[in-house]
Amino acid sequence: MMNEHDNELNRHHSASSTELNKKIDELLNLALPSGAKEHALYKELFLAATRLVQAERSHWDTKIAKNALTEMEQGFTLLERFKRHRKVTVFGSARTPVTNPLYQQAKELGKLLADNGFIVITGAGNGIMAAAHEGAGENNALGFNIKLPFEQHANKTMRDSDALVTFQFFFIRKLFFVKETEAIVLCPGGFGTWDEAMEVLTLIQTGKTPLIPVIMLETHGSSYWKDAISYFEKHLKDEHYIVPSDMKLMKLVHTSEEATQEILQFYKNFNSSRWFKDTFALRLNHALTNDALSYINENFKDISGSQFTQQAYAESFKEDEFKHLTYLLFSFTGKLHGRLRELIDYINLPQNWSH
Repeated sequence: MMNEHDNELNRHHSASSTELNKKIDELLNLALPSGAKEHALYKELFLAATRLVQAERSHWDTKIAKNALTEMEQGFTLLERFKRHRKVTVFGSARTPVTNPLYQQAKELGKLLADNGFIVITGAGNGIMAAAHEGAGENNALGFNIKLPFEQHANKTMRDSDALVTFQFFFIRKLFFVKETEAIVLCPGGFGTWDEAMEVLTLIQTGKTPLIPVIMLETHGSSYWKDAISYFEKHLKDEHYIVPSDMKLMKLVHTSEEATQEILQFYKNFNSSRWFKDTFALRLNHALTNDALSYINENFKDISGSQFTQQAYAESFKEDEFKHLTYLLFSFTGKLHGRLRELIDYINLPQNWSH
């Protein structure tokens, strides 16, 4: 039931809606470049801001909204500069000293990723983050820092870099860690690393972010992630809080070389994915053999409500940059993303490609 204040707001909005819409259209025409395609979305953005003003939200609510939008704009602007570059996000402790073998391992990882054409994203702090950026070098590094009253300052590689954004809000920062990354590498860390790890796994498990490799990296002799996986097996999988195939969403490795190869293998044939309304598409670098397609139809029925089919690019897809790819199409249930990972592993095997 609306209170009196809500009704007052509704009358105010209704009485001025025609004039308001006219003014917003005028502002849009002034702000938008010629030929802009997203007029309707931009207008909704203006209207949302207008409703916030009309409601006379508290100082704190308004400041949150303003800062969140400002930080998103800064993040979008930075990522736009690296739009066509492949990226990998590395998480890990800010407290790992240079003398720790984990530091050297993360440094080697950063170098290997850069050598293979990846931009390395970290939180731009010290420890593991500094090591990964040091290995990658400034020209192959993106930093998404966070304002904290202690501990978190931009590392040496990123300190004077123009590829650094410092955020006020963790939730905005997290968006940019995963928005365009092609893989996540988790090194040992504290609460922050676990927060990032659990959020990434949840986003992938629920389909809120595209399926990407999540790699748990530890040194030989360490059981940091091994113990975590054992806990997941015993208390999450065996007690049915997750399905068994969810365990496929993560991979334990012990060297930076293994981590890099795991990422490269994931994209051997699989290119990317998207929805076409109710149809899910895996974009492939190589078409599959008829035998491989038959195997998929027989063994992956649990994730599709229809037959798997493959076809060359169609003009109706309206994505010219992918014209050279083959599309594997099916009615994905939207569940069992661990099984989807198994399907991608299968299509990445060279013996299943049509040459």
